[in-house]
Amino acid sequence: RVQVEFYMNENTFKERLKLFFIKNQRSSLRIRLFNFSLKLLSCFLYIIRVLLDDPTQGLGWSPVIWVNRSLPLWGLQVSVALISLFETLLLSYLSYKGNIWEQILRIPFLLEIINAVPFIITIFWPVLRNLFIPVFLNCWLAKHALENMINDLHRAIQRTQSAMFNQVLILISTLLCLIFTCICGIQHLERAGNRLTLFDSLYFCIVTFSTVGFGDVTPKIWPSKLLVVIMICVALVVLPIQFEQLAYLWMERQKSGGNYSRHRAQTEKHVVLCVSSLKIDLLMDFLNEFYAHPRLQDYYVVILCPTEMDAQVRRVLQIPMWSQRVIYLQGSALKDQDLLRAKMDDAEACFILSSRCEVDRTAADHQTILRAWAVKDFAPNCPLYVQILKPENKFHIKFADHVVCEEEFKYAMLALNCICPATSTLITLLVHTSRGQESQQSPEQWQKMYGRCSGNEVYHINLEESTFFAEYEGKSFTYASFHAHKKFGVCLIGVRKEDNKNILLNPGPRYIMSSTDICFYINITKEENSAFKKQEKHRKNHESKLSYHGASRLPVHSIIASMGTVAIDLQDTGCRTSSRPTLALPSEGGKEGRRPSIAPVLEVADSSSLQTCDLLSDQSEDETTPSDDEVSAGLEYAKGYPPYSPYIGSSPTFCHLLHEKVPFCCLRLDKGCPHNYYEDAKAYGFKNKLIIVAAETAGNGLYNFIVPLRAYYRPKKELNPIVLLLDNPPDMHFLDAICWFPMVYYMVGSID
Repeated sequence: RVQVEFYMNENTFKERLKLFFIKNQRSSLRIRLFNFSLKLLSCFLYIIRVLLDDPTQGLGWSPVIWVNRSLPLWGLQVSVALISLFETLLLSYLSYKGNIWEQILRIPFLLEIINAVPFIITIFWPVLRNLFIPVFLNCWLAKHALENMINDLHRAIQRTQSAMFNQVLILISTLLCLIFTCICGIQHLERAGNRLTLFDSLYFCIVTFSTVGFGDVTPKIWPSKLLVVIMICVALVVLPIQFEQLAYLWMERQKSGGNYSRHRAQTEKHVVLCVSSLKIDLLMDFLNEFYAHPRLQDYYVVILCPTEMDAQVRRVLQIPMWSQRVIYLQGSALKDQDLLRAKMDDAEACFILSSRCEVDRTAADHQTILRAWAVKDFAPNCPLYVQILKPENKFHIKFADHVVCEEEFKYAMLALNCICPATSTLITLLVHTSRGQESQQSPEQWQKMYGRCSGNEVYHINLEESTFFAEYEGKSFTYASFHAHKKFGVCLIGVRKEDNKNILLNPGPRYIMSSTDICFYINITKEENSAFKKQEKHRKNHESKLSYHGASRLPVHSIIASMGTVAIDLQDTGCRTSSRPTLALPSEGGKEGRRPSIAPVLEVADSSSLQTCDLLSDQSEDETTPSDDEVSAGLEYAKGYPPYSPYIGSSPTFCHLLHEKVPFCCLRLDKGCPHNYYEDAKAYGFKNKLIIVAAETAGNGLYNFIVPLRAYYRPKKELNPIVLLLDNPPDMHFLDAICWFPMVYYMVGSID
């Protein structure tokens, strides 16, 4: 057996040096900072030498070749040169990769040799101690060290700074190096001519590079004139390239939106909207609904989207109302650097929305899940609001604070429409912000009514602070709801106790209103924005008398309000029999007084009415002893939770279920089987109308359509048969989920 030692090459002396000087980010940063300081020190020593030198000594070209360098200054320059040369040779040796000419012919290496080697020669040949050496060229080595130092700094702190900052830094350093080289070069060459000082040379370079050219200071000898020509040519070549790169980065920065500053994030409140692609309808719906709440007016919306803004979105965001509050950043929520640009860790909330009309909804959900994971990992304390398309994907983002599943909500609304038509329209109008001014110019009366009532929204207020509901403290919920609508035209739909987070929708006559209750009501606007006008007393009395004369004189809005408050037909406190309709119309031929449609609503429900007809019980009319017809028809169902769910994360709902699951062959409506021979809906002889659902495939959303229609609170006699008309046959998992529900069938076909 042979023992093998791994990574032995890294234990060599060269590898250890390379690790310290090059590979290790922090130590490499320190080395580059030391090198940058040496180059600046050498330039500073050159300026001191120029200021201490006397150019009047010597004649002809001798002041250009020889300078006056004191012994202490010479010692400092030699020390700096030795250290710089040693560091350069060591780094060249450590970065050697087999091609020595590649190392020698690099411009930084050549400049280092020109500036350092002559000083070392003067150690062994003291006669050359006053030889001129162009030390000012070390400014270019300082620029090179600064660029490397910035790159190492970004790597060491694990943050990618803006490329705009790097490019601006390179441009400024290039310009400073050009000016410094020109100043020092002209000043030295003019020692044989005008004998300019450093300040005169600085003045000449600034006037020349700014294209002003006063002409009061000019070079006299041809070497300095040649240097000016060379520097101008270099500037004309180098600076435009730098400016072009800077302009390109500026345009890209404008497209990407830049950064949301840390100072703004800490002093102002903002939310982040993450989308895969942004269209104008999605943007306007979000902004209108978000800023509809008065408490959110001071919030900023930072949009993080990987695609570039289209023309419509760009035009909208240039409107002053939005340009001051909406910031568009082009980036991905999957990248930490983009989340840092949006200051996600300081955001009040993050909204992750799916694009509308997605072709591949599963792929869209996968992107949403990845974005939600990335945001939660980057900013775990930021509240997360996620929109998901398919219900089976909810399980993967259960950590989010709020999850809205589009298919789950959509199919549940369709099911409620089958029970109560226009339920989805009512809920949509309640959650959609509107001022009720739509369709007011329409000639159709119903359109005007629809547009005006679309402004109704759900508001809340504390009962003791409310003009609408304060007088009903100690009264029943039914009494408060009925009389608040009768007096103010508002519809009280629910309450929430002070010590409870749950909202009680229509709790009924048993609930007694308390001063600390939060009342939820439907109205055109909230109470704080309403003005109250007192009417004449006799007009009130007149209207109150008309209210109880009968159905023909009863205002329509009172009837509508009473339908949601259990205030209908309470004069006869006995429970209605199943043979009578829910709302019986008075007979036209009868001479007797009409039965009031709305009985007087009691302030507190008495015990006799509650004992006779318990409004809060969950027993339906047909849940008493079943009749012979019901037994023969097999209407006896069990109540319980569905034993099989098609996906993880579905909310358990108490439903009407069969005692035993139906064989899969019996679920096929259009084909007979050994258990029954029916081949169409007519043969089954259903008493209630069918609900037909046409779909391409049997997705999990259809399960959410079936559950509300089989909920336990629905009377058995009112259950409608459900037929799923599918283009493609369902899989076994879906059939396992629906085989426990009564009167649910499927058939393969097309609605066309």
